[in-house]
Amino acid sequence: MESQVMSNPEEIARLYKELSLFPTLTRADVGPVITSQYGGKYSNIYTEWNQRDLERNETVKFCRQYIVFHDDKSVVYSGASGNCTEIKGEVLSKDSPSGEMKAVVRECTVKGEDKQFLEIWSKNIKMKSINLTALKRHGKVYEDEQFGCLVWSHSETHLLYVAEKKRPKTESFFQTESPELSFVEDEESVKVEKKEPIKGEQFAFYEDWGEALVNKSSPVLCVLDIEGDNVSVLEGVPDDISPGQAFWAPGDTGVVFVGWWHEPFRLGLKYCPNRRSSLFYVDLTGGKCEQLSSGTSAVASPRLSPDQCRIVYLECSVYGPHLQCNRLCMYDWYTKKTSVVVDVVKRPGDDGFTGIYGCQLSPQCWSADSQRVIIASPQRSRKDLLMVDTSTGSITSLTAKSDVGNWCLLNVERDLMVVSCSSPNRPPSLRVGFLPGRDSQEEVAWVILEDSQTLPDIDWEIVTFTPPTEQENSQYPGLDFDALLIKPKEVKEDVKLPLIVFPHGGPHSVFVAEWILPSSVLCKMGFAVLLVNYRGSLGFGQDNILSLPGNVGTQDVKDVQFAVESVLKRDEFDKQKVAVSGGSHGGFLACHLIGQYPGFYKACVARNPVTNLASMIGSTDIPDWCMAVAGYNYSPECLPDPVVWEQMLNKSPIKHIPQVQTPVLLTLGEEDKRVPNKQGIEYYRALKAKQIPVRLLWYPGNNHSLSKVDAESDGFMNIALWIIQHLNQ
Repeated sequence: MESQVMSNPEEIARLYKELSLFPTLTRADVGPVITSQYGGKYSNIYTEWNQRDLERNETVKFCRQYIVFHDDKSVVYSGASGNCTEIKGEVLSKDSPSGEMKAVVRECTVKGEDKQFLEIWSKNIKMKSINLTALKRHGKVYEDEQFGCLVWSHSETHLLYVAEKKRPKTESFFQTESPELSFVEDEESVKVEKKEPIKGEQFAFYEDWGEALVNKSSPVLCVLDIEGDNVSVLEGVPDDISPGQAFWAPGDTGVVFVGWWHEPFRLGLKYCPNRRSSLFYVDLTGGKCEQLSSGTSAVASPRLSPDQCRIVYLECSVYGPHLQCNRLCMYDWYTKKTSVVVDVVKRPGDDGFTGIYGCQLSPQCWSADSQRVIIASPQRSRKDLLMVDTSTGSITSLTAKSDVGNWCLLNVERDLMVVSCSSPNRPPSLRVGFLPGRDSQEEVAWVILEDSQTLPDIDWEIVTFTPPTEQENSQYPGLDFDALLIKPKEVKEDVKLPLIVFPHGGPHSVFVAEWILPSSVLCKMGFAVLLVNYRGSLGFGQDNILSLPGNVGTQDVKDVQFAVESVLKRDEFDKQKVAVSGGSHGGFLACHLIGQYPGFYKACVARNPVTNLASMIGSTDIPDWCMAVAGYNYSPECLPDPVVWEQMLNKSPIKHIPQVQTPVLLTLGEEDKRVPNKQGIEYYRALKAKQIPVRLLWYPGNNHSLSKVDAESDGFMNIALWIIQHLNQ
């Protein structure tokens, strides 16, 4: 049978390079409204993008600005103002509310030493450049989404940010002061408080917050008094709390922040918002700290309304599934009362709303009238923009009728929404549109600021599956699931498409119908790609999520296989040329599938896979995850239990090694703290012992996501060539 799959490595590399040029939007800020001398109103929109640079082997960050003329309810004219500019050395940046000033945290090397500076810009002048490293008030500034922030006070006189707590100076027990340093200090240096170095603490272990948050251990809230050039660390935060996601309280009287309890020990936070946490308020004058939410749940992403009266935030249960359906809660600043605006959705109702999912809200998400909140959330296998009325809890989808599969809210300011949207055949584009009035029935009139070309030779659809009766979950019956099928549009008459199956990681995650570089390249090479959202995925209701814990290795495996076999009934696919590829829990499923369905898949790729839950629990940054997916409750006090370990082993792919026939490619990140690379090595050795063809790629400097440009691009090439080689045997 004739094949139309591209197999020449140089051609594949050229295609990958071509499609990797499409950049991704990461940020948008809307400037203040300016009235021109002719009466027209306009706002400047500042955007940041990421793009892979394969020559430099790094992800490049650049900015571009746009101008939008409007009448406060519709866009009159828009266009780009100037070209792109690459951003170098900026860790964080933020314009002041008036737009008059800009703050930048910059990292640079001075005389061979890494230093961090906090800069204040006004118009075309750098007014201040404060050497934070030399001040020694704290360690490195946090730039991550989990803790990091850079926030102007409403008065524009102070800046708030998060940094690592200053650690005491340590020295060896055998350190002796050199004679030339023991001279009498001058008067000035005596004034500076000198702390003696602590002996014996040089090699003390500091816990950190795990995967992608390495060396982030004890965050502190820091405030710069701009006029006085003075940096202070806020006092009053309880010692057992790690603060982050902070902002100024109404009237600048204090700071509101999310605090995570880090006793008895820290667990990984990335992709795991189910950590016990609360909203706190620390008063600037007395240093008194007040807890604003219950403390029995997990909270994230607090956002203050424009009228400074209410704070909305996301809330979910502690432990259990690492990602769940969220509650949207609201705290009234003046009545001190908390209400649930949108509750957890067990199953979608007649309106089709499946719940609110994700780890964070956009930087600004409130409407100008402080009555509505805009949220981007997966709804089954799409990501839509939802408008929530905070007084009634009613939800309206702003994008349900769109043929675009993925809508991301970058920002909303004075009802002007800035969004990024994409589909499997369309790279991200930048659009703006005004939110209609509260009682209006009008649709949003979206205006494209930066378009992207649709790839006409890629076709995609969402396919829904109902599990057969024998695969129903008795505790959660009547659930269905989806898959995204992406394939070449034009296929020669006598050609049947080879199929690559991708189960997602998580397991509580989801593939939405967005631009995914590897899928697009594989499709252009001549493959069909099936991305499976098995039961347990986000976006289908909380029952769907809860159906999976305790059933991993069976329910999820059978769902993927059922989806594959159902799709293969179509005449367009080559049933003899099916491969499977997955990362993390997707790798767990890929390894299960080749063990439980021997010979069905002709090639397998597993990226940082979970292969043995029992051996993973002692070395991962999220031991609670191992317990939860196996169907057990977790508590920090729990000790190894032979019964639990046996169940974990029975649910793991390593158990099915004797049946495996499929050649396996493993790609591992040297610095993975989530699924330690020993998991992949354990599977590699088991395959080698059985003389199954196996290859292992080892990526230094890469963690669980394998997302650095070198690992991502080299990984793709090796994965594509591995699949081609073994499908053709």
